[in-house]
Amino acid sequence: MGQITLQGVAKRFGEVEVIPPLDLTIDDGEFVVFVGPSGCGKSTLLRLIAGLEDLSGGRILIDGKDATEASPAKRGLAMVFQSYALYPHMSVRKNIAFPMKMAGVPKAEQERRIEAAAKALNLTNYLDRRPGQLSGGQRQRVAIGRAIVREPAAFLFDEPLSNLDAALRVGMRLEISELHNRLKTTMIYVTHDQVEAMTMADKIVVLQAGRIEQVGSPLELYHTPRNVFVAGFIGSPRMNLFSGAAAAEYSAQTIGVRPEHLRISATEGKWKGRVGVSEHLGSDSFFYVEDTGLAETITVRSTGEVDLHHGDTVWLTPDEGKIHRFDKNGDRI
Repeated sequence: MGQITLQGVAKRFGEVEVIPPLDLTIDDGEFVVFVGPSGCGKSTLLRLIAGLEDLSGGRILIDGKDATEASPAKRGLAMVFQSYALYPHMSVRKNIAFPMKMAGVPKAEQERRIEAAAKALNLTNYLDRRPGQLSGGQRQRVAIGRAIVREPAAFLFDEPLSNLDAALRVGMRLEISELHNRLKTTMIYVTHDQVEAMTMADKIVVLQAGRIEQVGSPLELYHTPRNVFVAGFIGSPRMNLFSGAAAAEYSAQTIGVRPEHLRISATEGKWKGRVGVSEHLGSDSFFYVEDTGLAETITVRSTGEVDLHHGDTVWLTPDEGKIHRFDKNGDRI
């Protein structure tokens, strides 16, 4: 079991309230991602759950039991950090075994868990190597293996892929998702990368200034963002947001249109502009359209066959059924 419930959880550093009181339930077996810009409180919230920071208010329940005052070791959680935090003088086998050795797990049981974790993470052939002989992705797998052998109620990941290059990030993202599908254990994952959030999560928690802006599945947040902040944060490239006359036409303070919901034409359309930078990626092309009078730059996603170039005059037409409307408070209409 690995249900985690936050009731009125708050955190202050002196007079500064970094996390106002919030409530959140993470169900057993869910893969939940905390996402938001730098400084939004996502790592602090994870550390509160882990017991590495003291609460300033509220309670944390793990499987229905109050764990607010419990030490990190007593919470049954395993944390994987941004830095691998491996012992360089120990072999992979000894690094993975270390938490079990400290907990007094019998030797035979240690070996069973090490072999199972190594098989799950494709580390069997590396057990006798030291961390310095491994790649960054392999070292991160060792750190995850060290967490797996503790057989925790939940895994807590604090931006575990941020030290890896782009190709390794994609590979490790797939590996962690596959690991969750095999283990069925609750996982809480912190990232500032909303692409990671969209591709990995069962449920996303969007944070800003310590407050929860929206909780939902990736597609819920993508198709029905609760407010302007979520609309602009979730999605890559980000949603185009317009105010002024363009929004007034739709009885809103702000309207939003995703890049793929704009049709671009060299002959006709609703809004006239000029192609600035264009990015041709093969299957897709991205055009950054300027001089429309609506926004500094409008991003358009189109098929790779569209042949437009810097300086071309174009017209943009939104899909009327895909326009998002927001009121003067930034909330969804």
